[in-house]
Amino acid sequence: MTKKEFISEKKHTNVFSRRGFITTTVAGLIAAQIPLTAGASGKGPRSNGMKKAVLFDGFVIFNPAPVFALASELLGAKSDELVALWRTRQFEYSWLLTAAGQYRDFWQVTEDALTYAAAKTGIVIPAGYKARLMNAYLNLDIWPDVVPGLETLKNMNISLSFLSNFTVDMLQSSLKKNNIGQYFDHLLSTDEVRAFKPGPAAYQMGTRTLKLPKNEIVFAAFGGWDACGAKFFGYPTFWVNRGDSTAEELGVSADGVGRSLPDLIAYIKK
Repeated sequence: MTKKEFISEKKHTNVFSRRGFITTTVAGLIAAQIPLTAGASGKGPRSNGMKKAVLFDGFVIFNPAPVFALASELLGAKSDELVALWRTRQFEYSWLLTAAGQYRDFWQVTEDALTYAAAKTGIVIPAGYKARLMNAYLNLDIWPDVVPGLETLKNMNISLSFLSNFTVDMLQSSLKKNNIGQYFDHLLSTDEVRAFKPGPAAYQMGTRTLKLPKNEIVFAAFGGWDACGAKFFGYPTFWVNRGDSTAEELGVSADGVGRSLPDLIAYIKK
């Protein structure tokens, strides 16, 4: 990856974190639905113990940068503001829907956010371009460290699953493109509970499906807000901070932070 590509990727990745919105909406959502348990404040013991499974957020595995690159290719210099709004609204809409007890799947939320961003910026996106931008989410690339990292975790007899806002179709399509479906035992989509992360119903899919206690399941988050949500729920949490984003100020912190799957593996081995 060139320096220019890294800077561009970091710029777009950082829009996943919007501290002001998260502090009001996400913290309120979690506080209203789940009590703090021992250790959830981020001040209790952080012993790893025996870890038997990892739950991955989708973006820990899949790199969204090509979606942004495609927007730049199709729309030119006008794409920067649109992409920032698109990505921000994509997650804000999911949080608002869950806080309001409503649901539209992540594919629809992604399209709604794109429509909003275009209207807000005054950019007219031809129907063909819009379809290409949306379909890019069905053909995401993986990060360079994914295959060796998954191989290592499997060799450690760790069960690997997704716990993602992505629809199952979104997950399956990008898994097929990258030929890595064999590494994952479960594709847990928030569609199953009709509530997005950081709602506790979403995280609870992991314990229910894996039939393991929380302390034996590591949640690997891509966004700082997701790391906070998983920690509030009670999972040992590792933040794969690929974009070098600033940590959220929500009174909790991940048990480990790194930028890659090797960092996650080192945390599990402790």
